[in-house]
Amino acid sequence: MSDALDSLVYSLVPRARQDDRLKRQLVAHCEEILSSHIGQTAEKDIGHLADSIKRHLLQTNPSGASTLRFTNLLSRLLDQPVLSRKQASLQFLHTLASTPVSAPAASFLPALAPPPPSRPSSKATTPIESHPTSRPHRGKSKADLLREYRLRLGQPHIPEHLILRDTLYLLQGISGKYVQFSVSKDAEQNKELIFTEDPRYFVPAPMRALIHRLAEVGHLYQRVDAFVREREGRVGVGMIEQSLCHHLQTQLTEYYRLIAVLESQMSAAPHADESGKENVAAEDRTREEETGLTLKRLDVWIEDWRLRMRMMSVCVEGARDAHGGALVNLIHGYAENGDPFIRKFTNQLLEEVSKPFFATLHKWLFSGELYDPFSEFFVAVDPELAHLQYMQPSLQGVGQLASDGGFGGGDVEDTSEEHAGGLQLWEQKYRFRKEMLPAFVGETFGRKIFSTGKSLNFIRYSCHDSDWVATRERLSNTGGTLKYSDIVGLERSIDTAYQIASQRLFDVFFDKYKLLDHLMALKHYLLLGHGDFADQLMETLGPSLSRPANTLYRHNLTATLESALRSSNAQNDPPDVLRRLDARMLEYSHGEIGWDVFTLEYKVDAPIDTVLDPTAMMKYLKLFNHLWKVKRIEGTLNSGWMRIAGGAKTFLRVPELEYDWHQIRLVMAEMIHFIRQVVAYCHLEVIECSWQDLSHFIQKKEGDLDALIENHRAYLDRMVKKVLLLSPKAGREENLLNQVRDVFTMILNFREATDDLYNYCLTESARRDAEKDAARGVYTRIESAEDRRYTTESLPDILSRVREYGAAFSDRVQGIVQALASHPDLDCRFLGIRLSFSDFYKTKKEQQLRA
Repeated sequence: MSDALDSLVYSLVPRARQDDRLKRQLVAHCEEILSSHIGQTAEKDIGHLADSIKRHLLQTNPSGASTLRFTNLLSRLLDQPVLSRKQASLQFLHTLASTPVSAPAASFLPALAPPPPSRPSSKATTPIESHPTSRPHRGKSKADLLREYRLRLGQPHIPEHLILRDTLYLLQGISGKYVQFSVSKDAEQNKELIFTEDPRYFVPAPMRALIHRLAEVGHLYQRVDAFVREREGRVGVGMIEQSLCHHLQTQLTEYYRLIAVLESQMSAAPHADESGKENVAAEDRTREEETGLTLKRLDVWIEDWRLRMRMMSVCVEGARDAHGGALVNLIHGYAENGDPFIRKFTNQLLEEVSKPFFATLHKWLFSGELYDPFSEFFVAVDPELAHLQYMQPSLQGVGQLASDGGFGGGDVEDTSEEHAGGLQLWEQKYRFRKEMLPAFVGETFGRKIFSTGKSLNFIRYSCHDSDWVATRERLSNTGGTLKYSDIVGLERSIDTAYQIASQRLFDVFFDKYKLLDHLMALKHYLLLGHGDFADQLMETLGPSLSRPANTLYRHNLTATLESALRSSNAQNDPPDVLRRLDARMLEYSHGEIGWDVFTLEYKVDAPIDTVLDPTAMMKYLKLFNHLWKVKRIEGTLNSGWMRIAGGAKTFLRVPELEYDWHQIRLVMAEMIHFIRQVVAYCHLEVIECSWQDLSHFIQKKEGDLDALIENHRAYLDRMVKKVLLLSPKAGREENLLNQVRDVFTMILNFREATDDLYNYCLTESARRDAEKDAARGVYTRIESAEDRRYTTESLPDILSRVREYGAAFSDRVQGIVQALASHPDLDCRFLGIRLSFSDFYKTKKEQQLRA
């Protein structure tokens, strides 16, 4: 390298060819340059280096000619393939022209750069002579001139190494000697910077602005550090918040390392007294150029941490009011940002903070166990039910039945807490908290997670599934690791666990506990789907139910029920189903008969009472009471019609009543048509269609236990609504039910009146036969109580009752048909059309109006 420098000096400075001392001085100066910071800065971008040279040329030659010439030379240099280190060469020349040297060599250095223009003078000077006299004034920057001016005034700029030390303190939230944070009781108010007034030094405005910018990081650091320390000493901090504090502490530790590195790069401050301020300033300027740390460089170093501290500060502010899953959701909201730095930082933060959430999720999703001591999960347990487990299976009834005082079945007063516990534990022990659900999970998957955990818990503790271990093992094999960075895998795991748990729960309900058999039993017995059983029960119970309710005994009803089961196809049903069927009486009041209080009951136990809960069983009882009344009316009309048809010969002996019997047959046919249409509507269009929908759902085995409960409720609600002709309009349903109830009463009254007329005809026929026998001298009849009851005087009253009930029936059915025509339910409207066959009642009404 020495030979190369000798050659360079020899070619550029001709005088050095004869002056060895000058030559050695110039070579030593070049070696000093090469051994200084030029080796550290040679890696700068060549464009940045060219800009620095242009600024230097503009300072020495404001006309711009030198700059233009340099640009031309630079473009030619870049096109030359000979030089391999063009950037380093430029850096060397630039440093050589910018560095002050000793006086002997200084006169030869201007040859490296174009000479600056000189002021007009009366004396002729050479370019080499004029340069040393003009450069000290024209070569200095405005900042140097201002610095010299302040030195003369006794207020120099504060040395940067002094303010740099304070700035490093500020970055740690600590006040320095020359710059301090304002002191306040509230740490959040310590935002203002106070610059200490020192008569020896002056802090310029640009430096103040830069210090303010750097102090922001220290203030944010203070806020984050205070949050972490506060949570360390607090009791009851949630696991997610603890994880947040741990991650923040990790970030602060990394920040500490950076501060330590920056402090190590800052060299010791120079020692100087007041008289040496000029030297201090010069040395300070040299330090800016030679050391690795300045305020500007510190700002560059700290820029990344400024963004980090801002993000951590925002998270800290949000964490004060958020908790658990809501905190995770809050942080996740910051990830939806177009800035890649913010998105990356937030994702890293969420990856750490969400670990406790995913640990709780894994235990709930794959084991059905909820471990959430700080209530941070979106599934919460009811504290009043937390200590309860699902009860052991034991056969229980639907509770004490009470009369509803009217048409429907009695209300259920559930006196057994154990029985109510099945559905109560399923629906109320765990609840879904939407506000704690993270957004990256979504409500749809959140509901699946909630259902999966409940199903597993139910299978384990309520169904006592012997294959529980196998189910859990299957879930664990498909689960994998749940983490924030793999949302797709999380969704896949949720779907898989949901399907496995739901499928197993369906298998347990329908294979182990035979839920479908119980549903069919309710349909066959309480909804009178077994026609022969209903007929047998009606036939054997009819005489007993016609007596006052206080004369009936439950053991007699139970014996009659068993007889009806043995004499019908019901005997082929599973024994477990038959043992659940029982005959009961509702609470009765004075004057009621057995028909008013009799009901069938189907007993259920755990876990099937989760689906067949007391509310559902009440709806079954209401349907049974209505269908039982319909069945009674149907049986009454059938037996009455057979009696009339079989006694036709008797009626012929009373020819004057032939027209009345004809009218009776017309009205009875109208009644039979009415009741048969109601029966067909209830069983075919309502019960069977509703059962078909429920069967389709059961066959698909899709969804979870909540879906099964919901579908069964929909099945029951549809039947109750349509069978009882309910209407959502205010007052409509009660009015229509009352009309149906009145029609049933009128049919029974009409049947009673026709029975009286039939008995009258029998009595009258016997009396007339006896009179004929007496005319022949044969006495074949003795007067009885019936003869005294059914006399000629009683006939007008009987006929009046028959006509009255028949006419009232037609009028009331006509009103029902009109009400059904405007019913909001389509099936109910079709029932009205079927009742008014060929517009029978419409035509009949028009005839009555014309008459």
